[in-house]
Amino acid sequence: MKNEMEEIDNLIKDTLSQEEAKFYDALDEQNIFEMIFGLFKGKNAWINILMNIVVVVFFGFFLYCGKQFFEAETTEDLIRWGFGSVIFFISISMLKIFGWMQMDKRAILREMKRLELQVMSLSGKMGE
Repeated sequence: MKNEMEEIDNLIKDTLSQEEAKFYDALDEQNIFEMIFGLFKGKNAWINILMNIVVVVFFGFFLYCGKQFFEAETTEDLIRWGFGSVIFFISISMLKIFGWMQMDKRAILREMKRLELQVMSLSGKMGE
């Protein structure tokens, strides 16, 4: 399967101009670290930076609530600090899910661009 994909990629690169081939190479699959650091590039980098700052702050509150939970002496305090811990943990989880969805969105957009280039290449071959 990998050889077939490499052959298709080579056929596409042959039909593209040098600039388009360079762009096509840039759309190649990324590893997990490239995907994570890719979140901090582009128009929406500020929201991802802000999201990570909030995650760190919420994690600090989560640790504080957890510490207070284990030091609580009354049932009311246990419920209060336990509820706070759960809320902060769920908030952290949801913000992390948002980040993973952004990485997935970028991967899908990258594949759509590859597909557009492939269609353009095919239509160029059919026109010849």
